[in-house]
Parts: sequence; structure tokens; C-alpha cells
Amino acid sequence: MRSKLFVPGSRPELFSKALAGPADAISIDLEDAVTEDRKAEARGTVRDWLRAGNASQGKLVIVRVNAMDTPHFEADLAAVVQPGLHVLNLPKPQGAGDVRAACDALRNAERANGVAQPVRLLLNIETPRALRDAAAIAGADPRVMGLQVGLGDLFEPLGISRRENAAVHQVLMAVRLAAGEAGVDAYDGAFADVRDAEGFLAEARLARRLGYAGKSCIHPSQVALANDAFRPTDEEIAHAVRVTRAAEDAERDRVGAFLVDGRMIDRPFLLRARAIVATARRLGLLSGA
Repeated sequence: MRSKLFVPGSRPELFSKALAGPADAISIDLEDAVTEDRKAEARGTVRDWLRAGNASQGKLVIVRVNAMDTPHFEADLAAVVQPGLHVLNLPKPQGAGDVRAACDALRNAERANGVAQPVRLLLNIETPRALRDAAAIAGADPRVMGLQVGLGDLFEPLGISRRENAAVHQVLMAVRLAAGEAGVDAYDGAFADVRDAEGFLAEARLARRLGYAGKSCIHPSQVALANDAFRPTDEEIAHAVRVTRAAEDAERDRVGAFLVDGRMIDRPFLLRARAIVATARRLGLLSGA
């Protein structure tokens, strides 16, 4: 999931348009993008849209619900946990206990609504406590498919500048390592300045260098930037192919470590090369290697 495009849950006219666009996932938002007086309307709209079978099977469908400490959480789950929903995006979990409680509520909603395919969880890390306990949060339940950084919610109340690169780097690294400990992906959050394409791209490229899988987009103009930033480069693909081919020879010759392009290759580097090849194939950038 290189790109995830947010769409307000109160704007159903945008759902199909987002599904038809180039983003890897559509993320319908019931939280920040919907005013308090329209929460019930928005969740009903999303429920009806999902029940009508409008969700595309070719694109990941995510719904961000309201946080567990709000009066909307249970009603959100009862409405939107429907066939066609792939991932529930949970904002502001504070610890592993919150994740387990959310999973219990999710299972109840699945049973009530006849959902046979388990809905996965994307968890936002956007409070100091959640950042401290990110590894426990990520590993709290097998439903968790990834952690997502929420720098706006994390930084703004603390007076930390979003343009402070050292702070951004520190948080991104901490969340990536926490996700890695749990064996799940990490995703970069939204970049609020839609006019600053260079800033978005710089942050996305930093996230990719730190091992992130993708980034949130709040405007369609950001989708192509995210898709480009999280695409393996031609050079990376070519090197990865050479590594996987050399590994076949090394295995035949019972060699544990070998050189490719002057670099020593052993198991960690081979695993990375195989991941790049798999991503390239999935994106249609490579065939037959």
C-alpha cells in the first residue's frame, strides 16, 4: 500500500471517484474529516455504501473510525464492519489493552453483520504514550497489519515543529522498529500542506529510506508523489534480481555468503532483495525474473 487517499465519510460522491483513481487504497474517514453534528449521518452513509457492494475488490478499502474514548466508536463499528471492508483504522490506541478491546468489539460486529473475512487493523501512533508502547501495540493481536504515524496529533499539542527534521526522523525510526519487532508494516501519515509537493515528497522519501511501506494522502495531487516515492527504483530492482539469481548459484554450491556488484550478500540482504523483486512483480515492473 504505497498510497492511501483519505475521503471524508460525509462526501459519498467522492467514494467511487477515489476508487477509480491511482491510489492503492481508499481511506474513508469518520474522525477528523467529519464534524460532530454529522457523525451519525456519515456512518450511515458509509454503511449503506458498503452494503450496496460498491467497494472494489481490486483496491484496499479502509475506514478510519472515531477513537475508543469517544461516544461514536461502538456505533461506528456496528455500522461500517460490513462485507467489503478490508481494514479498520483505529486512531489513538494508548496501549495493547486498547487493541485487544478493539479486536473484541470488531469480532462482535463481524458476527452481528455476517462478515466472514476478518477485518484487519491499522493502528495510529499519535500520542506520547502510544509511541512509548508502540511495539506492544503492534504485537497485541494477529489482526494488526500495520502501524501508522500521526505526526500532527503527536507534535502539535507539544509545540514540536513539523519542519524539524530531526524530530520527524526520530519518530519515524521508533515506529518502524516497533512495527518490525511485531512483523508488521509501518506507514507514514498525512502531510497537511497540499501546496508543498516538494515537502511531501521529501518526507515520503525519508520514510521509504527508513523502511516504510507507504504514506497517507489528503489530496489526489499527492497520490502520484507517494506512488513514485515508494516504488523500487530501476537500479534497486536490477540489483535485487542479480542477488536472487546469484543466491541460486550459491545455494547450489553450498556457499553461505557471496558477492554481487562488489557487495557481500548474506541472509538479511537476500531477504531484502527478494522483497524488492516481489514488490516489483506486484507493481508490474518486472516479469520472469
